[in-house]
Formats: sequence, structure tokens, C-alpha cells
Amino acid sequence: MRQVRIVAGEPTLLTEEDLWLFAEGSHSRLYEVLGAHPLSVRGKNGTLFAVWAPDAEAVSVVGDFNGWNPERHRMRPHRQSGIWECFVPGVGPGALYKYHLASRHGPHLLKADPFAFHSEVPPCSASVVWDLAHRWGDADWLRARAPRNALDAPIAIYEVHLGSWRRRDDGRSLTYRELAPLLAAYVTEMGFTHVEFLPVMEHPFYGSWGYQTTGYFAPTSRYGTPQDFMSLVDHLHQNGIGVILDWVPSHFATDGHGLGTFDGSHLYEHADPRRGVHPDWGSFTFNYDRHEVRSFLLSSALFWLDCYHADGLRLDAVASMLYLDYSRKDGEWVPNECGGREDLAAIAFLRKLNEEVYHQHPDVQTIAEESTAWPMVSRPTWMGGLGFGMKWDMGWMHDTLLYMAKDPIHRAHHHDKLTFRMLYASHENFVLPLSHDEVVHGKGSLLAKMPGDDWQKFANLRLLLGYLYASAGKKLLFMGGELGQGQEWDHERALEWALLDHAPHRGIQRWVADLNRLYRAEPALHVRDCGDVGFQWVEPSDASASVVAFLRWGRTERDVVLAVGNFTPVVRFGYRVGVPYPGRWMELLNGDATAYGGSGQGNLGGVEADPLPAHGFPHSLSLALPPLAMLFLKPATG
Repeated sequence: MRQVRIVAGEPTLLTEEDLWLFAEGSHSRLYEVLGAHPLSVRGKNGTLFAVWAPDAEAVSVVGDFNGWNPERHRMRPHRQSGIWECFVPGVGPGALYKYHLASRHGPHLLKADPFAFHSEVPPCSASVVWDLAHRWGDADWLRARAPRNALDAPIAIYEVHLGSWRRRDDGRSLTYRELAPLLAAYVTEMGFTHVEFLPVMEHPFYGSWGYQTTGYFAPTSRYGTPQDFMSLVDHLHQNGIGVILDWVPSHFATDGHGLGTFDGSHLYEHADPRRGVHPDWGSFTFNYDRHEVRSFLLSSALFWLDCYHADGLRLDAVASMLYLDYSRKDGEWVPNECGGREDLAAIAFLRKLNEEVYHQHPDVQTIAEESTAWPMVSRPTWMGGLGFGMKWDMGWMHDTLLYMAKDPIHRAHHHDKLTFRMLYASHENFVLPLSHDEVVHGKGSLLAKMPGDDWQKFANLRLLLGYLYASAGKKLLFMGGELGQGQEWDHERALEWALLDHAPHRGIQRWVADLNRLYRAEPALHVRDCGDVGFQWVEPSDASASVVAFLRWGRTERDVVLAVGNFTPVVRFGYRVGVPYPGRWMELLNGDATAYGGSGQGNLGGVEADPLPAHGFPHSLSLALPPLAMLFLKPATG
């Protein structure tokens, strides 16, 4: 914990090094010195407030402790840093406050604290003085998490929106503490390795799902206190479940109490609307050219790793950070100093962020949601990459869902949508996402996207999920996909848990749980998810039958799994598939099993390899390919 110092008779937590690093854009722990910190000065308990507002003529801290009167507790400028400070005796955790700023550019402003650890429940917007002390119980997890977050580990992510996963009978959202045992038990039962929370950072508009943030250092108070959220993370860790947080450094909410025009000037955002306003969402975009803004964002990222023990950060909308012309027409964007379309400051920031994260927390992962062909997103900065650990494969998601939406009779004409991905699959460390973005805004649920009658819809969904787990790459599934939910996700309602009273939906859930167990149990399905040696085509070209077959290789000679997908409702008997080894090949999973709601076609648990060459291999299997189903097979041991 920082020690308060007395400088020129006044208390401060800031040092010369803090001011230097802040101005340089490389401070990663600003939350230790800015914001509101309960402490003792000369034997008096109170709170030390500090805020960056360089264009303010005067700043006061106002709150329920002084009647919101700006004359009561005026702040003093901290030399030439643009930081204002004051110590208010008698103010402690739970006090409501804001900053009253007299701007040089217009009317007085009333702003929430950019570094607040806690906030009022929206729509109220005051910051809350808070102490982050918590007795953690996840030391065993933290000591052992490096191999669980590694690129050769099985990583199957359950993406969750906290407010709508489950709800009380009266429709209200569960609290962090109410969620903890329920979510941990469910994720364990389903076999997922990690959960990923849509942004928990404080946000005014619930319908933004957290992607328009105001509180970059405060978990939303909708579900409880900071310690309540810590207890949720703690409980998940104690049950062997990793926690990834969505984090939004690309844009922020325009609400009046937030970061926008914070001291009357465009402090955090670009002044030029061609750079300062996001064209898709009408939100403000960060000014990465400003060193202090980079320190702010760097500190926010490290804060969630330091103080909340997060195991990873998934960065939203990275493409919008990389390109100055993102979603902009000609004349609506400003080229960089070289005349190009790349945001050089944002690129430098992302590289610095990843370097700092992996230097201080080498056992976590940063994950980019990057939707373009920008090269080497998940390659080290010393190689010229952006330095992320992983990248969402948006191309796989788009092509696969487009293919699966086709009636099977037409799939033969779109076979390349299944096979094209392997031309670039080894270029990045990919996560294969079936995320929240694919089941909102009229896109329909995963089940609703599937063609055919009811039986075929469920079979197609099982096939999609089986193909996800067979393919090379880490896995991500948004909540509700494992239930075969028929309706689009609605953040105002809980998932349709009552669907599990019906056998087809129970079958989907059981299939996902078994896929997770197989993925974790078979090294061939995960140890080489990232790279080009863990995947080998057997049959990529049978477009007329809409069949694909491929091998997933582990690190040892016999560590191999054969995956075969039949993307038509036609049962194919005697379908010959080449394999590298003789002997019996065991059927590990069959998506058409009756336990999952299938028709029960298959290979009676396994099949003997014939000494007939096929597909360039010395042996082959004569398989019964079930309709609209994935098969997983491996050589028998012994």
C-alpha cells in the first residue's frame, strides 16, 4: 500500500516518478495515486482525493459529506502536472462524491471520478469512496494457473452476461454473491474451463451490455459491491475456473458525468470529431496520442489483473482502434503523418499494453476481437506483432454460420466455406467464437439459424457445435447456445432454462458437456490448437457429399483423433476414410447418438481399419456417417 507523504505541508500519494511515468504514457498503477483513497494523515482518518484536470481553473470535491457545496473542499493544484488534490478529514468508505470543475472553456461541470473504485447504482451517477481490501482464497489457483491459460491447454470459454444468465422469480438480476455458487456449479458440470464476462465495468445504460463504459476502475454496482465481485471471481477460481473480462479501450460513453469533455476540454477524447466520435456507436474514442490517456488505459488494464485476479482480458473492437478510416467514408477521416490509414498511436499503445501485461502477469492472456486481416495480431512485439496472446477468428465464425444456414441441398456449392479457413489457421493463435454478437439484433439464436424441420434444426446445431470442438483453435460459446435456445438473447430476461424440460434441448446441453469433456481429455484436440502441425486434412474435397474429414494430432505418435462431419441428412454407409494406423478405431463421440436427440446411426462403438490405402494413408476405415453429425474416433490402445 502506498504511503502518504507530506509535501509543502500537504498530503500526497504522488511521487516524482509517478508524475514522470504519467506524463510519459507508461504509468501502469495510476489507481494507486489518483482517485479517492481512505487513509490517515497526522492521526486523522479521512480520504485523499486526486484528479487530473489540467484545463480547470478550479476544482472542488463535493459530496454527501459537505452538502454538495463546491465552496467547502477546494482542491489544490499539484504543481504543473494538471492534477488536483485535497484531503478531507472524516470522510470514509461509503461516502458519495463527485468533482466540481470550473472550466476555462465554459460552464462549471460535475463529474464522476475517472478512478473511482465504486459507484452508485445507475441511473444515479455519484462515485463512492471505497476500500478494496478483500481476503482472497484463490492462492492455489494463482500458483497453478500458468499451464491452464497456456496456448497448449484446453480452453473452452463460456461467455456470460451477468444480468441475464439467471434471474430471481420476480425478474430481478442475481447479485454477484448469488451468482457465484450457481455459475461455478454449472460451468463445472458443463466442463468449460473459463468464463468470460461481458464488461463488468460501470456503465450508465444497461442495454449497452457494458460496452459503453464510464467506470474503468469500478465493477458495476447493479449486482453488488467490489468485494462482492471479488467473491465471485474468488469462488470461480476455487472451483478451478478461469475468469476473462471484456475490456473496452476503443471508445467510451458520452454521458455527462463521464470522461467526455472532462475538464471542459477534450481531455480523454480527440477534439476533431473525425477522430473523436465513433461513427457506429456515437461514443467518444480515446486520444491515444495523449500520453496521460495511455497511462489511464494501461492502469485500467493492470487494475483488473492486479486487484480482481482476472486471468485474461478480451479487448473489444480492436479493428476500430487500428484504422483511422474504420466505418468512415472518404472525407470523414484524417490520415496519419505518413498519409496512411493506420492509427500509429493506437498501435503503439496496444503493443505497450501487451508488453506490460505479459511482463507483469506472464500467466494470463490478452485476446483481441479483431475482424480484419491485420497481420500478426497474436505474435510478439519483437517480431513486429501487436503482442496479443490470442485473436478471435471472426472469419471462421462468419463462414461457418453462413454455410450452416444453407439448406443441405445447397451446401455442396459452398464447400469452400468449411475448407478456406485452413489456409490461414496457423497465422494467429485463434479463439473460435460463437459469441453474443451472433444472437442479437435480428440475427436469431444459433438454433433459429439452422435450416430444416425441428429434428434437422437440432441436428444441425449439434453438428455446428461438434465442428467447433473438432476444429483447431480455442472455443467460445455464448450462454444459451448450449440449451438450444430458440429465441434471440434478450438482456432483460433470463435464459430459457425451462427448455431443459424438453428432450431435444437436454440433448444439446449433454452434447456440449460431452464435447467439453472430450476436448479436455484428448491432448490431440487441444495441445496444438495454435499452429499448423496439429491439423491434417484427410478429405477436404468431397463437396458433392458435403463431407469433411481431418486428423487432430497431439505430441506423440499415436496421439491422434479423427473427426468426420456429414453436413447432409443422408446416412452414408461404407464411406471410406484414410487413416495412418491399422487396428481398431474407437468411436469417442457421435453427434447422432440417441442420448443427444439423434437417430442412433453410427459404428457400434468402433471399426477395424482395412489394409486399403485411401487419401494418401496406408489404411482406411469403412464408416457409417450419421445424418448431420460429427464423429470423433481414435486408435484403440494396447
